[in-house]
Amino acid sequence: MLDPAARELNYRQAEIVAQLRQSGRVAVEDLAAQFGVTLQTIRRDLNELSEAKLLVRVHGGAIIASGVANLAYEARQLVAHQHKRLIGEAAARLVPDNASLLINIGTTTEEVAKALSNHSGLLVITNNLHVANELHRNKATEVIITGGSIRREDGGIVGAVTVAQIQQFRVDIAIIGTSAIDPSGTLLDFDVREVEISRAIIEYARKIVLVADSSKFSRSAPVRIAHLSEIDVFVTDRLPSSAIAEMLRRCEVEVIETGGPIEFEAGDLEKARTEN
Repeated sequence: MLDPAARELNYRQAEIVAQLRQSGRVAVEDLAAQFGVTLQTIRRDLNELSEAKLLVRVHGGAIIASGVANLAYEARQLVAHQHKRLIGEAAARLVPDNASLLINIGTTTEEVAKALSNHSGLLVITNNLHVANELHRNKATEVIITGGSIRREDGGIVGAVTVAQIQQFRVDIAIIGTSAIDPSGTLLDFDVREVEISRAIIEYARKIVLVADSSKFSRSAPVRIAHLSEIDVFVTDRLPSSAIAEMLRRCEVEVIETGGPIEFEAGDLEKARTEN
């Protein structure tokens, strides 16, 4: 296996990695046109970068790999956007009118908020400014924004004040996202402050709904949130393996698979899971 720290990238590969860090995703055809090379050449570049753990191959292109730092907010919005929309719609269907909700930071939880626009009688507590912005237009929904420090990069609200305010509630449903899911089933994130909030949300909700697309199984992050066994419902586009499906069955977690276009190249997701 190539060590990404020791590997010398050619100019084209370095440019591909730079673009991925900005946008989160690249397409083979676009790169071939940009650099004036064949599709086969670009696929070879992407495969080599995948071997170096600098990206994860998906159908028609690649997405950025992750480690100790999260993607930029704009890049996270682009990754698996179609899947996130379907996941958001499916999760929203689990929410009855006149329910109380906690919704945390994340681009997938924001898709849930968009899909809740026609609900009535909701009480939503959130530390996500984008979620609040989506829901406050609905006169039949009451929105409470927690206090705390606003992260400028993504509009997330974090800190001890946020945790303390969440602990004042006991809601019907929590809608949570995660940055990565370890092969063991551990939910992971990048910011310790955000993780403390997610843990409080899990503790102070009667039902926990996790919303995460399958690319999260190929990513890594350094801070533990919880385990899949602590979740009541997992809404995703598809499970990555029969082993994960069996673990969820044993833990009595309800799984809702929304489908959508196949993102990962054959065998690439499993390889990414075993290498991270």
